[in-house]
Amino acid sequence: MKKILRYLLIILVTQSYGQELNLPVFTQYLADNDFVISPTFAGIGDNFRIRANGLTQWVGIKNAPQNLAAYADIRVGNRSGAGISAYGDRNGNTRQHGVKFSFAHHLVLDYKSQQYLSFGLSYNVNSFRIAIEDFNTNYENPIIDPFVTDDRSVSNHNFDVGALYRIGDFWLSANANNILQKDIDSFTDGEPQSLLNLQVYTGYVIKSSNYSDIEPSAYFQLFASDGRSSTDFNLKYRKYNGNDDFYWVGASVRFLNDQISVPLNVGPMAGLKKSVFYISYAYQITLNDLTGYNTGTHAVTIGFDLLQSLSDCPCTEGKYKQGNKLYQ
Repeated sequence: MKKILRYLLIILVTQSYGQELNLPVFTQYLADNDFVISPTFAGIGDNFRIRANGLTQWVGIKNAPQNLAAYADIRVGNRSGAGISAYGDRNGNTRQHGVKFSFAHHLVLDYKSQQYLSFGLSYNVNSFRIAIEDFNTNYENPIIDPFVTDDRSVSNHNFDVGALYRIGDFWLSANANNILQKDIDSFTDGEPQSLLNLQVYTGYVIKSSNYSDIEPSAYFQLFASDGRSSTDFNLKYRKYNGNDDFYWVGASVRFLNDQISVPLNVGPMAGLKKSVFYISYAYQITLNDLTGYNTGTHAVTIGFDLLQSLSDCPCTEGKYKQGNKLYQ
């Protein structure tokens, strides 16, 4: 039992550092919503795309993290895009909320070879607090510490910057989240001051002649505060009908980069788009001794793709296209 508690403590600490004043990234970006990863994807694809995601981690473990998030982005003119995302996160007795306002501009490097370059910027407002109203007494601690008189809340204003390069059906995105240091006056000196999170996202769409494609991709993230990093390897298969509808299935596996031979999380995914409506489900299980104490992590995404129209500039065309149809 002590070994289980040790695993849980390590993962909870890792998760809290990763989430604090930062939008946690699991597999939400694979629900046809690259905008989760970087502001550079704002305005690429459907003219107005909305996604809402609910994620429950480690179902079966008390006070495990839960996250709700919403994303929306729209093309502005022929070469730009704007977007907004908001989230609320519960992790034990901590509460986090945040909102991002994003802008992207897309350039054509070469029409013939379909080379495009995009730049993105996000302004972030995040809050972090300890939910002392949920503190309970027990046999070992019959009273609440009298020095705990407020919620130890703190707010943070920050920025993300990113660049995206595309050539044909290949893309490579590099992003730096939370480039400013945070104020730690409300906490202890042992807390990391840097929230910088570096991310690289790349992939390729392999199209076939029978209205289907295969998409391998990889996602790398590095936390500058302590050097932790992880990598996702993903694979999706998508099948279209003759209209704007499709379904897809896929799988994702995450590794800690200092333990690349041992997967941390693995799980299947599936999604469906019917007319303007979109829905997907993702399941992940953590591959350590916690497996026997929870039923995994579950994520559901619903959304709408509205006002679909082709741009006069190919730099805002989405990576999923069949004939004259436009997808994300």
